[in-house]
Amino acid sequence: MRMDGRSAIITGGSLGIGLAIATRFAASGASVAIVARREGPLAEAAAAIRDAAPAARVATIAADVRRAEDCGRVYSEAASALGAIDVVVNNAGTSRRGDFESISDEVWQEDLDLKLFAAIRLCRLVLPGMRARRWGRIINILNTGAKAPPPSGAPTAVTRAAGLALTKVLAGEGAPHNVLVNALLVGRIESDQWVRRHAGEKQNRPLSEYYAEMGRGIPLGRVGRAEEFANAALFLASDAGSYVTGTAINVDGGLCPVV
Repeated sequence: MRMDGRSAIITGGSLGIGLAIATRFAASGASVAIVARREGPLAEAAAAIRDAAPAARVATIAADVRRAEDCGRVYSEAASALGAIDVVVNNAGTSRRGDFESISDEVWQEDLDLKLFAAIRLCRLVLPGMRARRWGRIINILNTGAKAPPPSGAPTAVTRAAGLALTKVLAGEGAPHNVLVNALLVGRIESDQWVRRHAGEKQNRPLSEYYAEMGRGIPLGRVGRAEEFANAALFLASDAGSYVTGTAINVDGGLCPVV
């Protein structure tokens, strides 16, 4: 699976799954623009990508995609650095959840801005060029709560379910122009989020044991690796996935009860 000559924007690209996707794309021949809010992690991520793919073109863009003006700047800076944008991976997000009655309007709005409106705005910017060139890929990174929302799963599960609907709408509109739009749904994947949660719980056990316990309820018996998730993204972004659109693939080791 190759991406030679393709250019991709990956939001949330400085850590975890986003970094793994950017690295996999670059190693497969793509030019990548990684987007995150902080300059330091972006610089470290770019260095890691170049270590894995020394010939890769890597652009870093510090931006807060919750803001409409920053989404516009992401697109213009990426296009200036890399040329026409062929692939967008909407990966920016957090996992906020709590008791429904405790979630304020402000928290709802922040979640919608980060996980839904950022994707809407970036897609609106890249779609005209993709249609004109008759080639494009949009991959929305959601989580399995979009299909099987758990109790106390708001706001994340609700926002992610909206992302699922957005994926289907855009897939239908993009298909006549060979613009393929799909979603990848995260289950339990090793990431910076779990590292932070492990540290916050101040447990007297190593991270490996924490992951091992998390994996016991997963049919495959373990937590997934970010690189495994990135492999699925590469399939959808490359010509290997040329007949797949409008679908949402669980990358969760069989955990989600909904196919």
